[in-house]
Amino acid sequence: MISNSYRNILVPIDGSKATPKVMESAIKVALLNDAHLDILNVAQVNQIADGYADILALSEDQTLDLVDLVTERLKDLQNEALKAGVKSADIHIRFGNPKQVIARDFPQDHHPDLIVMGRTGLNALERVLVGSVTAYVERFAPCDVLTIRI
Repeated sequence: MISNSYRNILVPIDGSKATPKVMESAIKVALLNDAHLDILNVAQVNQIADGYADILALSEDQTLDLVDLVTERLKDLQNEALKAGVKSADIHIRFGNPKQVIARDFPQDHHPDLIVMGRTGLNALERVLVGSVTAYVERFAPCDVLTIRI
């Protein structure tokens, strides 16, 4: 890794078992580059057929509870990064399709130089059906993408 080449690093996390290793790697890269870290969680909003949308939709209270829970977890990760010596770290929650948000929307707003993310957690069949977020981000992100093997 070339020192001081990355100033803004995006680390999208999903709370899976991969999160600690991805965060550890993102923190190391941020420290090597004296970079800012953006920690992002994307709450996926599925488009469900009309007949099921009302049944599966979250209420306003449930959505707020979810945001509060995710915010607390992201704050823990932010504190972990700051305690490790990262100069600055922000947390973000977005709603939408993770592929689109990570590869296009968030970079348009925050201009990361690097995205650090875990390899897909999907099995082969799931990758065929819905596609890998990581593969999509690697293909369409406007910056470098560092994929961490889990």
